[in-house]
Amino acid sequence: MHEWMHWLLAPFLAHAGMVWLALAMPTHWQQVRQTPTEPSTWITLGLRFLAVLALSLSLLTCLWLDHPSMAVLVWVMWLSVAAVVVTLGLAWRPQVWRLWLGWLKG
Repeated sequence: MHEWMHWLLAPFLAHAGMVWLALAMPTHWQQVRQTPTEPSTWITLGLRFLAVLALSLSLLTCLWLDHPSMAVLVWVMWLSVAAVVVTLGLAWRPQVWRLWLGWLKG
């Protein structure tokens, strides 16, 4: 695999983590699913676990690719970009994030 492909993994994982973190919140869950029902406790915990896992893997990817001081800076920047993208996406078109919930039924 080319090195530039490795550099795409960190922002993808940061984005996935931020999406799952947002969807673990009942308000965003209802907004995306367009239903008044809240997610079950197991779904919320599962989404939070996936968010932590994705964000941690994003950090590990950055640390693997660069010097630690620079890797942490790059990781924080990717987190910032992912947070803004998810926020704007939830404000503009929340239905787009439904793709990240395709495997959930609750």
